[in-house]
Amino acid sequence: MSRSMIFAVLSAAALAVTQSPQALAQWKGKGEAGAVIARGNSDADTVNIKLEMAKELDRWKHGFGIQALRATNDSDKTAERYAAFWQSDYKLDDRTYLFGGLRYEDDRFSGFDYQASATTGIGRKFIDTDTTKFSGQAGVGYKRLEYALTGLVESEAIFAGELKFEHALTETTKIIDKFVVEVGSSNTFAANDLALQVKMSDSFSLAAGIGVRYNSDPPLGLKTTDTITTLNLVYGF
Repeated sequence: MSRSMIFAVLSAAALAVTQSPQALAQWKGKGEAGAVIARGNSDADTVNIKLEMAKELDRWKHGFGIQALRATNDSDKTAERYAAFWQSDYKLDDRTYLFGGLRYEDDRFSGFDYQASATTGIGRKFIDTDTTKFSGQAGVGYKRLEYALTGLVESEAIFAGELKFEHALTETTKIIDKFVVEVGSSNTFAANDLALQVKMSDSFSLAAGIGVRYNSDPPLGLKTTDTITTLNLVYGF
């Protein structure tokens, strides 16, 4: 289930961006990459990669993203996470839209083999100016998760919500925040990614961020909350 789910999402994304050059030019997005490599008394490696793209056509907007995180310390893995999402929006007016989306996360250190969800609902752009953008969406959906140790699979209906905020502090500096929550009877998942992005050129920026992941009912012996701090080079296209 986990491998087929992520394969379907990534295949759809790959198909979308490998169209003709004219269609490819309609996509906008950004890629982020950060790495830390230490050698000496201890060997440590950390690699963090993100890609997000979006395309608007008439009343429709399609967007997808992938993320990979891997960290080792003296050849022992300390973090490994892979995630992907797809969302399509249909505009009802300039500020209101309906959405349908898929989300997949495989965090090898969360105690879950995977968490996958499909959701639908309504969203609203509360603020949409050149300086500040703030939007939110809420809906319902279906979620499947598998426990890593036991292999137990649970499926349930969920409430899903999301908030996005972006504000330009100066002409070259902006703050970006994204909050996602999925509430079910067996587990509540929440994630928040906050970043400060400084523009260095028309295409490149430097971003310092902190990400938080929360599961209300992780397997026995594991913590409910994980955090990660990143420093990434961002390329906008």
